[in-house]
Amino acid sequence: MLLFLDALTVVWNNLYPYIDRSLNDLLKSTVALFVVIDPIGSVPLFIALTNGMKSSDRKRVSTSAIITAASLLIVFAVAGTQILSIFGITIFSFMIAGGVLLFIVSIELLTHGAWRFGQAGSNEDSGVVPLAFPLLAGPGAITSVIISFQSYGIVITMLSIAIVIGITYVVLLMINPIYRLLGRRGSTIVTRVFAVFIAAIAVQYIIVGIKHFI
Repeated sequence: MLLFLDALTVVWNNLYPYIDRSLNDLLKSTVALFVVIDPIGSVPLFIALTNGMKSSDRKRVSTSAIITAASLLIVFAVAGTQILSIFGITIFSFMIAGGVLLFIVSIELLTHGAWRFGQAGSNEDSGVVPLAFPLLAGPGAITSVIISFQSYGIVITMLSIAIVIGITYVVLLMINPIYRLLGRRGSTIVTRVFAVFIAAIAVQYIIVGIKHFI
């Protein structure tokens, strides 16, 4: 028995530094990605972009956005550097492109009060553009997972993506109660106000991208 306990102690002493380092890496990677994606801050934007949809449609759009965003982050975490190099582009080019797209979204919300892209077809289209990209899996999030993969490896990166995406999905499931609280008039006001914030985010992306090239 004593020999068994001594063996366990030796194993634990050997594993503890690795486990402690892995937990610290996971915490740093998860916090960095969480801050960039900002699930709480994305709620008003989701409200604005899904204004006028039925409750069931908003849930489908949220699910579509989460699946698409997770897929994009996983792909870019593993092969982001190679993908960008194949097309001869940088992450800063992504920032400019994402900024232009977000600015178009803001104009749509200000002038029409809704994102009309998916109205001709499936509502899930809005879950891909602009909700999944560039709002959730935007240039900042893509950069974060690429750096995480290079710094901490695939296991830590995949776990951090799973944790943050899981939290984001739980947050988005609370959108329907928020809608009921705001009502139609409140939702319309939120749509117009946060369209300005979306425009500001878009301008910031474009400025950061242009500054790099200058």
